[in-house]
Amino acid sequence: MVLSAADKAAVRALWKKLSNNVGVYTTEALERTFLAFPSTKTYFLHLDLSPGSAQVKAHGQKVAKALTLAVDHLDDLPGTLSALRDLHAHKLKVNPINFKLLGHCLLVTLARHYPGDFSPTLQASLDKFLSHVILALAPYCY
Repeated sequence: MVLSAADKAAVRALWKKLSNNVGVYTTEALERTFLAFPSTKTYFLHLDLSPGSAQVKAHGQKVAKALTLAVDHLDDLPGTLSALRDLHAHKLKVNPINFKLLGHCLLVTLARHYPGDFSPTLQASLDKFLSHVILALAPYCY
């Protein structure tokens, strides 16, 4: 599953449209993940995971920053995300399936907020992008 030039353009265009709201949507996606897949809370027992909490918002901003970095470096996701991969795999020991669950919830969140833009083609491009990000973060996930 290769990210084509059209996929990259679609992802970049959407990210530009999201602008300063990326953190809002990644936070909502985290909240959805925690509600829909309670096992994902395991890594955050020390945080207040209630919807709207400052700690969930702060982590949502970290996710937004990482995804924006990925969008800015689509041609070298493994290199760009290597420090995050090492942190999540070796120090935090996050189950890689959680990245897939968060990616799914991000797709749902974006489709909810941008129904007119969220064509099957855009969904496919975003799904490929998120799959590449997940593969860069958890290369043994697939």
